[in-house]
Amino acid sequence: MSDAKILRGHRELMRRYAELEAGDAFIGQVGEKHIRQALLIDCQARGVRCYPSPLAQCLHHSKSAQAFVLKEFLLPQTRVISRRSDLLAAVGEYGKAGIGAVVTKQDHMHCGHGVRLWESAELLYSLMGLDSEAFPFVLQPFLADFTDVRVIIAGPYVEAYTRSNPDGFRKNLSAGGMSAPYRLSSEEVEFCRRIMDRAGFPYAHIDLHILEDGGIYMSEIALNGGLKGAAIRRPELDQIKQDILELLAKGA
Repeated sequence: MSDAKILRGHRELMRRYAELEAGDAFIGQVGEKHIRQALLIDCQARGVRCYPSPLAQCLHHSKSAQAFVLKEFLLPQTRVISRRSDLLAAVGEYGKAGIGAVVTKQDHMHCGHGVRLWESAELLYSLMGLDSEAFPFVLQPFLADFTDVRVIIAGPYVEAYTRSNPDGFRKNLSAGGMSAPYRLSSEEVEFCRRIMDRAGFPYAHIDLHILEDGGIYMSEIALNGGLKGAAIRRPELDQIKQDILELLAKGA
């Protein structure tokens, strides 16, 4: 791949897009949200290598896509609600399973702004069933007791910290949560790396729900995220990530 072109950053990609050929590489995230998926699919079809991977870039931007593709790693009974019939079916199935309170996660919203708590799936349907603009979203049972852990993995660098909020159910630090360092077990690190392998993430910010009985579930995954509770600083982490992408693009 010594003769392959490597384009870096969204601006260069847009400027030189027509020049790309099979074997070339693009390093960076696509910024054009309305054509992102089409552009990434086109790159794949033309044999252009993208780092991060097209799958990772799509999942990064959609909680619903994450819940569908990575369902095996999520809390049981988590589902994507794409239309009213999905929600009505969930009401019945949650009722049969004895599930009371539920949480919804709105697509494309971050920092806890799109997370909402409902007394029941039935109440959710009553209030949202007529709002076609509410779809899609992620629906899952509400967990009252668990440890919320943010994990940062970039190559050999691994760091984790807990997030807690005594005044509300949202753990996000931007929503009033507090952080403390957390020592990951080897099982938890392996769980995170399996998620990354499945999703094509070269590095990741992963939120985990760790239950008292030892159960480990993914809440969300992102290519980038807040570092308010982390020891590493943004410039250092960004450099580690860039180095990872450069090595991948060069086939090292």
